Amino acid sequence: MRRQRRAAERRPAEPRGHWFLAAIAALLMAGALLLNAYAHNVVGETQPPPADFGDSAELEQIRSGGPLVNVSGSRPLSARPKPRRVALTFDDGPDPRWTPRLLDLLREHHAKATFFVLGAHVADHPELTRRMVAEGHEIGNHTYTHADLGAVPAWRIRVEMSLTQKTLAAAAGIHTRLARIPYSSGPGAVGYGQLATMRLLGDEGYLVTFTDVDTQDWSRPPVDEMVLASLARTVEGEGVVIMFHDSGGDRARTLAAVDRLLTRLEKKGYTATTLTDAVGLPTAHTAASPDERVLGTVLGFAQRASFTFVEALGWFLAAAGVLTLLRLTLFVALAWAHARRTRGRSANAGVPHWAATPPVSVIVPAYNEAAGIEATVRSLVRTDYPGPVEVVVVDDGSADETGRIAASLGLPGVRVIRQPNAGKPAALTTGIAHAAHDILVMVDGDTVFEPSTIGTLVRPLADRTVGAVSGNTKVGNRRGMIGRWQHIEYVVGFNLDRRAFDLLGCMATVPGAIGAFRREAIASAGGVSADTLAEDTDLTMAISRRGWRVVYEERARAWTEAPASLGQLWRQRYRWCYGTLQAIWKHRGAVAERRPFGRRCIGYLTLFQVILPLLAPVVDVMALYGLFVGDPLPVVAVWAGFVAVQALTGWYALRLDGERASVLWVLPLQQFVYRQLMYLVVIQSMATAVLGARLRWHTVRREGTFTLAGPSVPRPSVPRPSVAGRRRGPVRGGNAPRRRRSRP
Repeated sequence: MRRQRRAAERRPAEPRGHWFLAAIAALLMAGALLLNAYAHNVVGETQPPPADFGDSAELEQIRSGGPLVNVSGSRPLSARPKPRRVALTFDDGPDPRWTPRLLDLLREHHAKATFFVLGAHVADHPELTRRMVAEGHEIGNHTYTHADLGAVPAWRIRVEMSLTQKTLAAAAGIHTRLARIPYSSGPGAVGYGQLATMRLLGDEGYLVTFTDVDTQDWSRPPVDEMVLASLARTVEGEGVVIMFHDSGGDRARTLAAVDRLLTRLEKKGYTATTLTDAVGLPTAHTAASPDERVLGTVLGFAQRASFTFVEALGWFLAAAGVLTLLRLTLFVALAWAHARRTRGRSANAGVPHWAATPPVSVIVPAYNEAAGIEATVRSLVRTDYPGPVEVVVVDDGSADETGRIAASLGLPGVRVIRQPNAGKPAALTTGIAHAAHDILVMVDGDTVFEPSTIGTLVRPLADRTVGAVSGNTKVGNRRGMIGRWQHIEYVVGFNLDRRAFDLLGCMATVPGAIGAFRREAIASAGGVSADTLAEDTDLTMAISRRGWRVVYEERARAWTEAPASLGQLWRQRYRWCYGTLQAIWKHRGAVAERRPFGRRCIGYLTLFQVILPLLAPVVDVMALYGLFVGDPLPVVAVWAGFVAVQALTGWYALRLDGERASVLWVLPLQQFVYRQLMYLVVIQSMATAVLGARLRWHTVRREGTFTLAGPSVPRPSVPRPSVAGRRRGPVRGGNAPRRRRSRP
């Protein structure tokens, strides 16, 4: 039977589809970022293989010929515009701001032009391309991303030209035979590198276009200078190809220059027309196939989606940063206010007192806790609480010696109840049923109390409005890196939050490791429910919804054994996170209730423990994206700033808890490993919930941090005095030797 139970525990109860969903999401995100980076020409450029320098005679023919060149044959052929024909050409568009204004201007002058477009811009603004074609203008291929074709290999050139053709097919149903190499000018400036590119384009069926007049409008020269340079080639009535740009910056001067130039050309009897018409060739447009149109449509949609996705991520990154800073600022302020109120409590100012010290029942649900159950029970018996204390250990069908060890101690006031394995909620319910008193303390079987813990923990219950009290959980095994990370999380994360929740009246969780309850409050909440895997969060929310106050008592300390390996940590946090999701969903109706608990607690948990962690890996990916494809200095500065803010917050939280701040040296490392691990846990939990899987209870293997085996066993450290000045230290149970002080 025991072997069957262990085999059942090893079998995964949940499907592995969540990893498939996570992989699909990661691939989609990576594809969107890669497409966005490629479309913006920030990735993809490499050094090409050495070019064949070719025939110098061929190069001279190109340099001495016209601006339209065909290199598909055995020797290059070139052509130039006919007399009194001007081919206005515009590069780098279409642009949503300047291209429509330029088209309006051309229509006013009854002129036609040739637009050498970028495929990425066509995909973004297909309607402008359709307008160009509909109004009789000509389209040329200027690559997809304005890549320097002399600095990329042949496959990249083919990809650049092919992608642009596909976007033209989707936008206007055409392909074009015209091409212009980025960063080119007149044919006289062609070098050996461009000659190799021209040969490749010629093999692909393109006519390569240069210019007679490069206005260099990208440098924003005076308007008159551009006009005079353009007219200089029209003195003898010869035809001319003139290059402008309709994108890439402020083109107001370009528009003014084109307007004046067309006015002057009309007076001189020139016709502004398309490039092929100017040289006397058939149109460069050919009909695209239906398949090309479909592929172009998909490409355009993917690119626009990637742009929208990256832009949305940028806004989310900014919003997440602002929310995180606001949260840290608010919670530090609330923690400061809570510390002041705690000092007032220590002075017994306005704090309710018991008329008579009430008896207390301590319930210890235990499943396979043989490694630490003795230390736990002994620490509870050695309490300095002045009233009666009974300890009820519920052995929930342990497969080890947990029940036998607890029963063999023979300690006064300790009862051991054995039951078949039914889960922690059932064990707690059994313990509550057998408890003799109305003040109930719940503690996990891997946790030890200090002598003063029980008295400090139940003291707030003297106020009849308080239904539950959360204690201060400390990590006992904090010497390793994983232990230090969890120590920081417990102090800076959990405890800092609890201080704020105490003041805001929206405590989310009384931890299973240490909590005190009024029996009446538990009964009003319907008892300990097995509906979720986070029975402590579920119970706390239910008690709060019944109108009871749930408070935090920082001086009630419990030392717990945290997971000692990444695998064990993953299992524990996976259960915690999934259970919290269940509890949030179960108590979602609290948001509509009049009490502020629902809006504050459910809203906070949803935003900061579900939504932001769920999307936080995206922030990290965006940071890496900006680090490698953009200016890394802003990314490094923002990251360093956040680490500094977290370090300051951590220092203050550690100071409030009386802990050494020297542990903060692991904080930067925590940002690279531990934080991502916790985010992946949230993603896995959410995916499991979306798939409708029922997660089984994940047990954590105990290492015996608080066993009495000897000095080689790791011991909890002794923190410094707290802000309130109270001395703190670990518990020594039974025959344990006095533990020396050790750094956390």
